[in-house]
Amino acid sequence: MNATTNAFTMAQQQFDQVASQLNLDQQVREFLRWPMREFHFRIPVRMDDGDIRMFNGFRVQHNDAIGPCKGGIRFHPSETIDTVRALATWMTWKCAVANIPLGGGKGGVIIDPATLTNSEKERLCRGYMQQIWRNIGPRRDVPAPDIGTTPQMMGWMMDEYSKLSGEYTPGVITGKPVGGGGSLGRTEATGYGVIFSIREAMKMLKIDASKCSASIQGFGNVAQYAAIGFTEILKGTVLAVSYWDRGDRASYTVAKKDGIEPKFLQSITDQYGAINKEKAQDAGYDIEEANAWLSKDVDVLIPAAIEGQINAETVGMLAGNVKIVAEGANGPTTLEADEQLKKRGVFLIPDFLCNAGGVTVSYFEGVQNDMNYYWTRDDVIARLDEKMTNAFHSVYELYEKENAFMRDAAYMVAINRVVKAMQLRGWI
Repeated sequence: MNATTNAFTMAQQQFDQVASQLNLDQQVREFLRWPMREFHFRIPVRMDDGDIRMFNGFRVQHNDAIGPCKGGIRFHPSETIDTVRALATWMTWKCAVANIPLGGGKGGVIIDPATLTNSEKERLCRGYMQQIWRNIGPRRDVPAPDIGTTPQMMGWMMDEYSKLSGEYTPGVITGKPVGGGGSLGRTEATGYGVIFSIREAMKMLKIDASKCSASIQGFGNVAQYAAIGFTEILKGTVLAVSYWDRGDRASYTVAKKDGIEPKFLQSITDQYGAINKEKAQDAGYDIEEANAWLSKDVDVLIPAAIEGQINAETVGMLAGNVKIVAEGANGPTTLEADEQLKKRGVFLIPDFLCNAGGVTVSYFEGVQNDMNYYWTRDDVIARLDEKMTNAFHSVYELYEKENAFMRDAAYMVAINRVVKAMQLRGWI
């Protein structure tokens, strides 16, 4: 993220802008501008060398009017409470726009998980759950994986919660491994949701997807499956992806003039989304500078890394041919960059609509846990497609009717649904 960009300030500014357009009551605005609950705690972990190390952890519950809070847990060295607040807020809007009965939550620990051994990660995961287990649960707040956390780590957390609560409770966490209470289709859900949104946008804009090219920032889970979906589902071409190299402490863009092979790159990528540079070069890929992905002459840009990447400084790097920006990441575009995209007539698919596939299939996972009956992968992907398509069109209809920016239209849909639920429950 740009050092001058505070994610929570950005989330509040986005909300304020649309609240004014909706003439939302001031008291209701105050209710929704801040999270309802926040938990700050310290986690003692015995390291492999016998020393005890303290870690700072957070859990934020923004709003649960529509249903239990829902949101990932990030293990990231740059984690802050404001980032967690912002992501919890965006989760409220994401669940509402996807029309699933959940609210917004988020968690985090300030740590680079790559610096821990496997046993230290397990003890940190169990320690996190020991600190927060009384304040979460299938009917309260359901965490999930995010940057720096994995299905295995969710399995450990679920197990720890089950021990502490005295009963097997798979529905307390989603994004678990298949076979350990997880859902088929969850791994590819967010990336495929991005692709379903792009597909619907292209239909509305009368663009032939098979003749289109894309460039993607990041090569973690979301970016990997967005790349696979863009080539296999849309039959388009991905010219470049970027990634963060932990060893070099730097980002690079990996590109190929005739298009990358996503599954090959996936095969030489570690669990944190870092591509093996030497193997990529041996296979004929060009290794370019960090922001090269942004300036590629493509039809679609998919920022799928972290917040604030398309900002006042970088938005000018976009090639003139870009027609669609599809936000696979949370908060990748700042308000200043939004204004430039509006002027250029770039069609934006906002983050909490575009990347809602992950929370949608997490919701499906919780439903399956409740039923103790599990669907096939085809069932999950078909239900995901239906949800994402309906969500896109509910926003697009308002976008056309109100002649609004797509981000604003998505906020209008989401805020209206949350406010209605608050009214129905007698909160306001």
